[in-house]
Amino acid sequence: MKKTVLLLGSNIDNRLDLLANAKSLIIAQIGQLVAASSIYESDPWGFDSKNPFLNQAVLIKTNFSPEKVLETCLSIEAMLGRTRIKNKAYADRNIDIDILLYEELIICTDNLEIPHPRMHQRRFCMEPLTEVAPNWIVPTFQKTTRQVLALCSDLSKISILNA
Repeated sequence: MKKTVLLLGSNIDNRLDLLANAKSLIIAQIGQLVAASSIYESDPWGFDSKNPFLNQAVLIKTNFSPEKVLETCLSIEAMLGRTRIKNKAYADRNIDIDILLYEELIICTDNLEIPHPRMHQRRFCMEPLTEVAPNWIVPTFQKTTRQVLALCSDLSKISILNA
């Protein structure tokens, strides 16, 4: 089985329920849960909104290829009510599932980039990722997630949700 880390995010509707439902569907449809981070709350990144995000990283073992993981994540988003609008900038969303890492692969196609191309710029991504996989080598940097987090220039405030 291959290891992958997914980042779940939500900033509208019932955010906690959406994260929980997404995690359950990921386990049912993609693979075995190895670890889940705390749930983090942060302001939106890259756009203005009054709705803060909740994010959680999940480390999964799967038999799926990276492309099949992506296809299944998009299907799960659609099941949970996400409508993607082509060529639209960042916007509020009820659920978002991103592939951050898949083993130590580097993939760059029109539909899929692994490692996630902007994860190192986003504290809301690196904090939960580092919580579940602190020593995972990010192949594009040849550094651990912990080291990449230490280099992150994003000074946004994020906090662990005490639910």
